[in-house]
Amino acid sequence: MKHRALILSALSVTLGLGAVALAQTTTLKKGLKITLLPKNINNPYNVIETNGGLAAAKEIGANAKVVGPSDAGATTQVSYINTAIAQRQDALILAANDPNALLPYLKRAMQSGVKVVTMDSDTAPEGRTLFVNQANSEGIGRAQVQLLGKLIGYKGDIAILSATPNATNQNTWIKWMQEELKKPAYKNMRLVKIAYGNDDDQKSFTEMQGLIQAYPNLRGVISPTTVGISAGARYLSTSPSKGKVVLTGLGTPNQMRQFVKDGTVTAFQLWNPADLGYLATYAAAALASGQITGKQGETFTAGKLGKYTVGKQGEIVLGPPYTFDKSNIDKFNF
Repeated sequence: MKHRALILSALSVTLGLGAVALAQTTTLKKGLKITLLPKNINNPYNVIETNGGLAAAKEIGANAKVVGPSDAGATTQVSYINTAIAQRQDALILAANDPNALLPYLKRAMQSGVKVVTMDSDTAPEGRTLFVNQANSEGIGRAQVQLLGKLIGYKGDIAILSATPNATNQNTWIKWMQEELKKPAYKNMRLVKIAYGNDDDQKSFTEMQGLIQAYPNLRGVISPTTVGISAGARYLSTSPSKGKVVLTGLGTPNQMRQFVKDGTVTAFQLWNPADLGYLATYAAAALASGQITGKQGETFTAGKLGKYTVGKQGEIVLGPPYTFDKSNIDKFNF
């Protein structure tokens, strides 16, 4: 009996050491090289997003940098992807300007050992391992229409002021907006135009002006882009249509605060873009460290944000959109 007890004890120690060894293999590696590649570097939203990624990198001891083009063209990110390959980066995190144009370069990056994670705007699934989504795409699209419907009494002509015509996230949200509009509750709302401001401030300003001039019965505009909604609000704030045309969409509190307080905009939505970049960096680090492989059902911990689960086709969802208005906007600073 004593001999059997000793064997069991030794086995227990061995299993314990195995568990420790297993735990050690699932810790994040130190000194990971991570490149953050936003749509363009002079977009305020992208700055907040990548700053969140840099904060996460500092927490986990990674060497992260932000690079990117000055415009959001379909292929302007290619040279930065190639540089990440040449510099043997452990991970590349990007918000894609086009779902397909970047695929050959991203595939080459993955073949070279670079872990590719998209955030905010996805590529086709074969171009990356993980996609960190702001919120469920269907939920975002439907929520935008639900909010506008409530604000205009579910009646009148409406328009959408989007970013670029080929932006993956914008087009997915718009698809779900159109689906939501098919419901009986919106039978008296009519989508008259989808305009594109190309994520450019002046272009978006001009497109907002054009919508109001072209559609005299316009009651509401959804702009699911932080550049578009702020530019649209700037035009609307000095227009005779202020108070007549309702503008909502996706914006940051700091951009929209003055327009909420002066009555140009009643309510708008977003998530915290800093949290999105933060989550994407932790996801990329978990991938590069071998904690996860991108399979559905795998879990990892993203610092202060807690535990996340990899969903279908490698999608990780940050959380639902939040509605900002006069009652809460001063509680936020981003």
